[in-house]
Amino acid sequence: MASKAKLVIGIIRGSHGLTGKFKVESTSGECEHFFKLDEVTVKNDLLEKTFKVESVEGNSNSLLMKLEGINSPEDAKKFQGSEILVPRDKASPLKEGEFYVEDLKQCKLVYFSDEKSTKKGLAAKSDTAIEAGIITDVLEGGSGKLLEVELSERVKAMSDSADKRVLVPFNNEFIGTVDLNDKVVQLMHLWILE
Repeated sequence: MASKAKLVIGIIRGSHGLTGKFKVESTSGECEHFFKLDEVTVKNDLLEKTFKVESVEGNSNSLLMKLEGINSPEDAKKFQGSEILVPRDKASPLKEGEFYVEDLKQCKLVYFSDEKSTKKGLAAKSDTAIEAGIITDVLEGGSGKLLEVELSERVKAMSDSADKRVLVPFNNEFIGTVDLNDKVVQLMHLWILE
Protein backbone atom coordinates (compact mmCIF):
# COMPACT_ATOMS: atom_id res chain seq x y z
CA MET A 1 0.00 0.00 0.00
CA ALA A 2 1.75 3.16 -1.15
CA SER A 3 1.29 6.37 0.69
CA LYS A 4 3.07 9.69 0.69
CA ALA A 5 2.39 10.19 4.40
CA LYS A 6 5.42 10.27 6.62
CA LEU A 7 5.69 7.65 9.34
CA VAL A 8 6.65 8.18 12.98
CA ILE A 9 9.82 6.21 13.69
CA GLY A 10 10.82 7.68 17.04
CA ILE A 11 10.04 9.94 19.99
CA ILE A 12 12.55 12.43 21.43
CA ARG A 13 12.84 11.59 25.14
CA GLY A 14 15.32 14.23 26.36
CA SER A 15 18.63 15.99 25.84
CA HIS A 16 22.01 14.29 26.22
CA GLY A 17 25.31 16.04 26.82
CA LEU A 18 26.25 19.61 25.94
CA THR A 19 26.19 19.61 22.13
CA GLY A 20 22.45 19.36 21.42
CA LYS A 21 22.18 15.59 21.12
CA PHE A 22 19.02 13.94 22.36
CA LYS A 23 17.83 10.51 23.38
CA VAL A 24 15.44 8.84 20.94
CA GLU A 25 13.03 5.99 21.57
CA SER A 26 12.42 3.95 18.44
CA THR A 27 8.69 3.30 17.99
CA SER A 28 9.38 -0.03 16.27
CA GLY A 29 12.08 -1.24 18.65
CA GLU A 30 14.44 -1.41 15.66
CA CYS A 31 17.25 1.09 15.16
CA GLU A 32 19.26 0.07 12.07
CA HIS A 33 17.26 2.40 9.79
CA PHE A 34 18.20 5.43 11.94
CA PHE A 35 21.86 5.10 10.89
CA LYS A 36 20.92 5.54 7.19
CA LEU A 37 18.98 8.80 7.64
CA ASP A 38 20.12 12.06 6.01
CA GLU A 39 17.19 14.14 7.22
CA VAL A 40 14.12 13.82 9.43
CA THR A 41 11.03 15.83 10.23
CA VAL A 42 10.47 16.73 13.88
CA LYS A 43 6.85 17.34 14.85
CA ASN A 44 5.04 18.42 17.99
CA ASP A 45 1.94 20.49 18.77
CA LEU A 46 3.74 23.74 17.95
CA LEU A 47 5.89 22.95 14.93
CA GLU A 48 6.81 20.61 12.13
CA LYS A 49 10.33 21.18 10.80
CA THR A 50 12.80 19.20 8.68
CA PHE A 51 16.40 18.89 9.89
CA LYS A 52 19.59 17.39 8.44
CA VAL A 53 20.93 14.51 10.54
CA GLU A 54 24.49 15.15 11.76
CA SER A 55 24.97 11.90 13.69
CA VAL A 56 23.27 8.85 15.16
CA GLU A 57 24.90 6.56 17.70
CA GLY A 58 24.03 3.82 20.13
CA ASN A 59 21.57 0.92 19.88
CA SER A 60 17.86 0.24 20.37
CA ASN A 61 18.28 0.55 24.17
CA SER A 62 20.12 3.87 24.03
CA LEU A 63 19.84 5.75 20.73
CA LEU A 64 21.34 9.26 20.47
CA MET A 65 20.75 11.69 17.59
CA LYS A 66 22.24 15.06 16.66
CA LEU A 67 20.42 17.34 14.21
CA GLU A 68 21.85 20.35 12.41
CA GLY A 69 20.98 23.63 14.15
CA ILE A 70 20.29 22.07 17.56
CA ASN A 71 23.52 22.87 19.42
CA SER A 72 22.82 23.05 23.15
CA PRO A 73 20.96 21.13 25.85
CA GLU A 74 18.45 23.99 25.99
CA ASP A 75 17.77 23.68 22.24
CA ALA A 76 17.37 19.91 22.54
CA LYS A 77 14.98 20.17 25.54
CA LYS A 78 12.55 22.22 23.41
CA PHE A 79 11.92 19.10 21.34
CA GLN A 80 11.33 16.66 24.21
CA GLY A 81 8.25 14.55 23.43
CA SER A 82 8.34 15.40 19.71
CA GLU A 83 7.87 12.77 17.03
CA ILE A 84 10.52 11.95 14.44
CA LEU A 85 8.99 11.31 11.02
CA VAL A 86 10.46 10.00 7.76
CA PRO A 87 9.13 8.94 4.35
CA ARG A 88 7.85 5.35 4.22
CA ASP A 89 10.93 4.09 2.34
CA LYS A 90 13.20 5.27 5.20
CA ALA A 91 11.22 3.58 7.98
CA SER A 92 12.05 0.19 9.47
CA PRO A 93 11.19 -2.59 7.00
CA LEU A 94 8.15 -4.65 7.99
CA LYS A 95 8.32 -8.31 8.87
CA GLU A 96 5.50 -10.72 8.12
CA GLY A 97 2.40 -9.89 10.18
CA GLU A 98 3.59 -6.33 10.95
CA PHE A 99 1.84 -3.13 9.89
CA TYR A 100 2.59 0.56 10.03
CA VAL A 101 0.24 2.36 12.43
CA GLU A 102 -0.62 4.92 9.73
CA ASP A 103 -1.88 2.12 7.46
CA LEU A 104 -4.24 0.77 10.13
CA LYS A 105 -5.76 4.17 10.90
CA GLN A 106 -9.12 4.73 9.19
CA CYS A 107 -9.57 1.02 8.42
CA LYS A 108 -13.08 -0.34 9.02
CA LEU A 109 -13.31 -2.91 11.80
CA VAL A 110 -15.82 -5.52 10.60
CA TYR A 111 -17.35 -8.58 12.29
CA PHE A 112 -18.70 -11.47 10.17
CA SER A 113 -21.27 -13.70 11.87
CA ASP A 114 -20.49 -16.63 9.55
CA GLU A 115 -17.19 -17.97 8.24
CA LYS A 116 -18.38 -18.19 4.61
CA SER A 117 -18.36 -14.40 4.35
CA THR A 118 -14.70 -14.11 5.23
CA LYS A 119 -13.74 -16.59 2.53
CA LYS A 120 -15.24 -14.27 -0.11
CA GLY A 121 -12.87 -11.52 0.99
CA LEU A 122 -13.28 -8.86 3.61
CA ALA A 123 -14.44 -6.17 1.24
CA ALA A 124 -17.22 -8.35 -0.19
CA LYS A 125 -20.70 -7.14 0.72
CA SER A 126 -22.35 -9.58 3.06
CA ASP A 127 -25.60 -9.83 4.96
CA THR A 128 -23.60 -11.21 7.87
CA ALA A 129 -21.13 -8.30 8.11
CA ILE A 130 -21.44 -5.83 10.96
CA GLU A 131 -19.30 -2.71 10.69
CA ALA A 132 -18.10 -2.29 14.27
CA GLY A 133 -16.34 1.02 13.74
CA ILE A 134 -13.29 2.81 12.42
CA ILE A 135 -9.74 2.36 13.75
CA THR A 136 -8.55 5.82 14.82
CA ASP A 137 -5.18 4.97 16.40
CA VAL A 138 -2.91 2.20 17.64
CA LEU A 139 -1.73 2.56 21.23
CA GLU A 140 0.89 0.79 23.32
CA GLY A 141 -0.73 -1.32 26.03
CA GLY A 142 0.74 -3.26 28.92
CA SER A 143 0.69 -6.55 27.02
CA GLY A 144 0.85 -5.32 23.44
CA LYS A 145 -0.74 -3.01 20.90
CA LEU A 146 -4.34 -1.82 21.24
CA LEU A 147 -6.56 -0.62 18.40
CA GLU A 148 -8.52 2.49 19.33
CA VAL A 149 -11.90 2.13 17.63
CA GLU A 150 -14.61 4.74 17.19
CA LEU A 151 -17.77 2.64 17.32
CA SER A 152 -20.37 2.70 14.57
CA GLU A 153 -23.89 3.88 15.38
CA ARG A 154 -25.19 0.31 14.89
CA VAL A 155 -22.80 -1.14 17.47
CA LYS A 156 -23.42 1.70 19.93
CA ALA A 157 -27.16 0.97 19.68
CA MET A 158 -26.51 -2.74 20.39
CA SER A 159 -24.40 -1.98 23.46
CA ASP A 160 -25.38 -0.85 26.94
CA SER A 161 -22.27 1.31 27.09
CA ALA A 162 -22.27 5.01 26.24
CA ASP A 163 -18.61 4.83 25.20
CA LYS A 164 -17.97 6.08 21.68
CA ARG A 165 -14.43 4.67 21.61
CA VAL A 166 -13.09 1.33 22.79
CA LEU A 167 -9.72 -0.40 22.83
CA VAL A 168 -9.33 -3.80 21.16
CA PRO A 169 -6.18 -5.89 21.69
CA PHE A 170 -4.32 -6.25 18.38
CA ASN A 171 -3.69 -9.99 18.61
CA ASN A 172 -4.90 -13.17 16.87
CA GLU A 173 -7.57 -13.86 19.48
CA PHE A 174 -9.49 -10.69 18.59
CA ILE A 175 -8.24 -9.65 15.14
CA GLY A 176 -8.40 -11.88 12.07
CA THR A 177 -7.51 -10.90 8.51
CA VAL A 178 -6.10 -7.44 7.84
CA ASP A 179 -6.80 -6.22 4.29
CA LEU A 180 -4.96 -2.91 3.82
CA ASN A 181 -5.89 -2.65 0.14
CA ASP A 182 -9.59 -2.38 1.00
CA LYS A 183 -8.94 -0.80 4.44
CA VAL A 184 -10.84 -3.56 6.30
CA VAL A 185 -9.79 -5.38 9.49
CA GLN A 186 -11.68 -8.44 10.71
CA LEU A 187 -12.97 -8.48 14.30
CA MET A 188 -13.23 -12.02 15.69
CA HIS A 189 -15.62 -11.36 18.63
CA LEU A 190 -18.28 -8.68 19.04
CA TRP A 191 -18.35 -9.04 22.83
CA ILE A 192 -14.93 -7.36 23.14
CA LEU A 193 -16.60 -4.05 22.24
CA GLU A 194 -18.88 -4.10 25.31
